[in-house]
Amino acid sequence: MAENGNGFHFSALLRKIFLVDLVKGLAVTFKYQPPKNVITEEYPRVRPQVAERFRGAPRLNTNPENGETLCIACNLCALACPENLIVVGWERAGGSSGKKTLTDFTYDTSRCMFCGLCEDACPTDALELTQDYELASYSREGAIWDRQMLEEGPHPTRYTR
Repeated sequence: MAENGNGFHFSALLRKIFLVDLVKGLAVTFKYQPPKNVITEEYPRVRPQVAERFRGAPRLNTNPENGETLCIACNLCALACPENLIVVGWERAGGSSGKKTLTDFTYDTSRCMFCGLCEDACPTDALELTQDYELASYSREGAIWDRQMLEEGPHPTRYTR
């Protein structure tokens, strides 16, 4: 169409009114991903399968026979962590020559990048990154896990109909 004295194109106005660029973009999208191939997951009720090597929520393992923690308070996990988010508290039992006993263990999941270096450094397999992926909390304090929470593990909400 013709241009008037102000540099106005009538065809450009029609393209904007009828959303021609949007329709072209949707055509390209539907060409490469037809709606019949879209799969909806029923997420809260049906949990998706995660990869075998997925690293999620940390857990402090205990001995199944006596219920005591497997952690020997060697502090290797804290030293291996590039984010310095693990704090291991310990004390010596029976004086200076006694064995170390674990008193406190904190893990800040808000800063964790789930690299698995802490898990690899543990000589007793006390620290493990599990397949659990629901780590949401309503405050920053909820992301700092203490020894009790690490031993229990996360408790995700199960949704049913």
